[in-house]
Amino acid sequence: MKAKNKRLLGRPPLSEQKKPTNLIILHGATHLFLTNGFQDVSVDDIAKECNVTKATVYYYYESKAALFTEAMVQMMVQIRNYMESILREDEPFRSRLHKITMAHLKATFDIDLDGFLRETKNTLSKEQLLQMQNAEIQMFDLLENAFIEAIAKEEIPKVNTRFATHSYLALLKIGNYRNLDQTPIFSSVEETTDKIIDFFWNGLFAHH
Repeated sequence: MKAKNKRLLGRPPLSEQKKPTNLIILHGATHLFLTNGFQDVSVDDIAKECNVTKATVYYYYESKAALFTEAMVQMMVQIRNYMESILREDEPFRSRLHKITMAHLKATFDIDLDGFLRETKNTLSKEQLLQMQNAEIQMFDLLENAFIEAIAKEEIPKVNTRFATHSYLALLKIGNYRNLDQTPIFSSVEETTDKIIDFFWNGLFAHH
């Protein structure tokens, strides 16, 4: 009689895997983290959301902090990839920047990324914080290179590209600001996008 093939504790049978289990867990955890924050989500919650066992979650991710880190990093990677696809379009730089702003504000309308990072600052390891920081740097570099290219093509005047990138990213954060009653500054994402781009463009480039 042949011995049954052994599998590691927590790992689901291959026959039950329709798409990679680590991605199922990652996507489910991301949804819970963005909805409820880091502290209010447990590994049990994640397992239930993903219809897997707690052991399965720990098979792929050693801790909730590790899973949160991967969730945030992959979200920033997706944002960066989407930004890159827009920046490759054959349109004026201002139009592409407008598209990026609109997409970013819509995607992060109910997400307080800075709040998440503050909440986990004393929970994540230095290595995990560095992972997220590196993902942010990659987004920053992509945008700064876009400004450098726009200057080279004479679409915008010569400016300090690092200052321009920091200024633009700061305005993106302001775009999702909520008053105490949770109402936004402007009535719609479209209006907010227009105001951000007008303010940024006229403030940075108008007198050059």
